[in-house]
Amino acid sequence: MSLGPYPAPEHVAGARGPAGEVDADVIILAMDRAEETVAAIASARAQAGLSKHVWIADQGSRPENLARLAAAVEGAPDATLVRLDRNWGVAGGRNRATALGRGRMVFALDNDAEFADADTLARALRALDAEPDIATIACRILVFDTGAEDLSSWGYPAGLLPRAAESFDVATFVGAGHAIRRRDFERTGGYDDALFFCWEEFDFALRAINAGQRIRYRGDIAVRHKVSGEHRFAWSGTRWFHFVRNRLYIGLKYGLAPASLLPRFLAYQVKGARNGVLAQGLKAGPAALGLWRRFRPAPGMEALYRLTPAARDYLARNDAAHRGGLGRRVRAEVLAALPSAKAS
Repeated sequence: MSLGPYPAPEHVAGARGPAGEVDADVIILAMDRAEETVAAIASARAQAGLSKHVWIADQGSRPENLARLAAAVEGAPDATLVRLDRNWGVAGGRNRATALGRGRMVFALDNDAEFADADTLARALRALDAEPDIATIACRILVFDTGAEDLSSWGYPAGLLPRAAESFDVATFVGAGHAIRRRDFERTGGYDDALFFCWEEFDFALRAINAGQRIRYRGDIAVRHKVSGEHRFAWSGTRWFHFVRNRLYIGLKYGLAPASLLPRFLAYQVKGARNGVLAQGLKAGPAALGLWRRFRPAPGMEALYRLTPAARDYLARNDAAHRGGLGRRVRAEVLAALPSAKAS
């Protein structure tokens, strides 16, 4: 993927790029949290069984923290630290980090996560190579200290949680650790920069599914997540606003009329009121409409965002079927408490 319209990032430390072709690019977004990021870089560089290059894209770390990251990759032939021109968020940051490499697989690792095993990256690559219709491998996310399920990072129907060690097709994936086939990333257009943070994986997954690809959860391919609270979006800050705004915007982008999203909007207000973040949710509705008006598909491109019958069937089988009836969904998805801010 070329850098295209993106401003060229500033090279800070490490190699200018890989000496030759590599199987995989590991991308890590950085913004302070230097100790955890250095550990994530070391974990990625230690991956064995394939050729890879580690790209660290800094989005605004303080000078002392950027210096620590630079020291961690100084002289490294397999790692590159760059500084982006500004904070592009998760979606935009991943787009720009992905554009730096050319490996046939892109593995995104949160900067407070580490690979569970030395061959995790190689097994993710083998999983993609074995099934060409898989666009993304969704990793199992474990709590770093205990190895238990990271419930704050379970992005699937609650009914699938007892199967966390298994493998199955899903409708989305979790950003803390996932692998994307570069070919599918490029042909679906990558992430939507407008989302900035929250639901960007679901939006990408919808386009991949609409193109006839699958998203595969693999309980045997895992990362360990430190669920650090530093520099995270707390529910009491702006996280709930982004959560509601972005989900409504995605519905509008995929052709739903604003009126048809009213029940979802109202359900979010009930959940927001129960969790003390009602004001954020109320602001999110008008903001979603504004985002859609600014970033709606160009004329002639709307068909790309109309789910095919095959895509609708995929979503019904691999997501809706595991959520239960209306009463169960209200209890599990509307009346439940939000995850704690520390683990969000």
